Amino acid sequence: MSDGRSGGSAPTVLRMVLGKRLRQLREQAGVSFDEAAGIIDVTPLTVRRMEKAEVGLRIPYVRELLAAYGVAPGEIDDFLALARKANEPGWWYKYRDVLPDWFSAYVSLESEATVIRVYEPHYVPGLLQTHDYTAALMRVGFPNEPREDIERRVALRMRRQDLLAKPESPALWAIVEETVLRRPVGGAEVMRAQIDRLVEACDLPKVRIQVMRHSAGAHPGAFGPFHYFRFGFSELPDVVYTESLVGAVYADQPAEVVTYLEVLDRMTVQAEPVSRTREILAELRKEL
Repeated sequence: MSDGRSGGSAPTVLRMVLGKRLRQLREQAGVSFDEAAGIIDVTPLTVRRMEKAEVGLRIPYVRELLAAYGVAPGEIDDFLALARKANEPGWWYKYRDVLPDWFSAYVSLESEATVIRVYEPHYVPGLLQTHDYTAALMRVGFPNEPREDIERRVALRMRRQDLLAKPESPALWAIVEETVLRRPVGGAEVMRAQIDRLVEACDLPKVRIQVMRHSAGAHPGAFGPFHYFRFGFSELPDVVYTESLVGAVYADQPAEVVTYLEVLDRMTVQAEPVSRTREILAELRKEL
């Protein structure tokens, strides 16, 4: 999962979790890749790809493997029920015409995370953007696309924001550069509404926003934006997402993730405290 730049349909988080669980059960049973492949008459590569969630979980294959691993019949039925659910497309599938494969995995991770931490030096984080702010960004980012496609991209981002209204919404902690709040995206009216949206977000019980002032000087995260995800599944490690214009990288190796977490912790100390965010937003709004 370390590199998300390859093509193909992105897996749901549940499929990632079940793939890792399959690997754990195989290893606990002392079954090698070659032996597992022989059980279902496929190549060892197919078994590897199932465990890495690179392909769908074929129910007959999974049933035979679980039986060979010594899993109890009742537990097999439960696992297969989850596998069928995992094979269903995510809600974002209907936006596949405007959603790059490498970003589909991001939406899946975002939808299932219990904690999301964001550093954003360029724009307001997507989960906190207004419709008009998003539309202005999309028109700049995709200048040659027809209006219908722009509208679908905006609709996708707005649909993602439903996450914050759910009772089981993740904890969202965003560090935003002061430059983000001063950059005139879409004009003064759009920016006033966007700042108002951020003020409203400060009232959400699981949302924390910090502003990194210019006066804070250099800080360890200044190289670019990144997003950190934590999940409620023991099988799924923490993941850090970074992107470029043409792809993305999903880092899940412990040493890499710890590096980003340490940077985030240092940045929270340099940024203005959460208690001052509303005051800062009010000051910046007056300047518009």
